[in-house]
Amino acid sequence: MKGRKPKADESSLYHDTWMLLKKYRDVVWSLELSVQQAQRSFQLEYGSSVEDFLDTMYIAGANLSGSKIEQYAKNIEQSHKMIKLLESAVALLREKHKHGEEYYWVIYYTYLSAQQLRNIDEIVDSLHAHIPDMSHSTYFRRRKEAIDALSSVLWGYGSKDCLAILESFFLET
Repeated sequence: MKGRKPKADESSLYHDTWMLLKKYRDVVWSLELSVQQAQRSFQLEYGSSVEDFLDTMYIAGANLSGSKIEQYAKNIEQSHKMIKLLESAVALLREKHKHGEEYYWVIYYTYLSAQQLRNIDEIVDSLHAHIPDMSHSTYFRRRKEAIDALSSVLWGYGSKDCLAILESFFLET
């Protein structure tokens, strides 16, 4: 990989993963606010929780398709699914990849922690609790590797990647 220019599809997958990670905190925050706002609105307007309201509508046979309520619920559900997809991909990376634990902490402190760290120095300092010999240059290299590995989990390996892995396996044996 060193010295080779990434193909357009490789760099777009990296970019997609990077953007997803970059937006994670904002989406989580927005989702939490949306759920709280919906719960308060329903409590004020209908005198019940969202769950009780929907249960009542379902029992009454009301059709909410195409309604503002249905669209709002779908938007919340879509955001929730995106968060869960990313979190499960990160968990799989952590559990199964040969450098998963290290990649997990790099991704966590860079993109997923509840509070965003102010700069690279803070990230590297936080990583020292898990990866003692982390320098700035190692951090940047590991961050790229971690995002590449996470891209493979999220979007899958391309067939050329699989062939290269198989070829290297058979050359080693």
